[in-house]
Amino acid sequence: MATIAVDFDGTVVTHRYPEIGEELPFATETLRMLIKDHHRLILWTVREGKLLQEAIDWCHERGVDFWAINRDYPEEEEENNNHFSRKLKADYFIDDRGIGGLPDWGQIYQIITQRKTYVEIIRESMGHITEEERPRKKHWWQF
Repeated sequence: MATIAVDFDGTVVTHRYPEIGEELPFATETLRMLIKDHHRLILWTVREGKLLQEAIDWCHERGVDFWAINRDYPEEEEENNNHFSRKLKADYFIDDRGIGGLPDWGQIYQIITQRKTYVEIIRESMGHITEEERPRKKHWWQF
């Protein structure tokens, strides 16, 4: 069982902040599967107040209820939780702003459930590509 922090805008839905964008393919389906697998999901977003509640409600309507919202655990005291200046304690962070971007939700599920790295997932997906089709590596000085 892992604790997984999940961003909302640009990760579960397309960026349309302050509105809620369109769901990214398989996002809520994957989150429901992770919940069913007994992982603890934390909604970790900059949304606050009414905008945060809209995101929570949107997820709930799609069968995704988070273990905690913008905190490490459900019982954490609000006055001790300054989520803009502290690091969340999670095993995984699903966020579109990570280096390398956001994997697709099928890859995210494989990374978490099979404990694979993103590099392993990419290499496996490229296994069917012939050597001639593989992109050639460029050195940093070649533009």
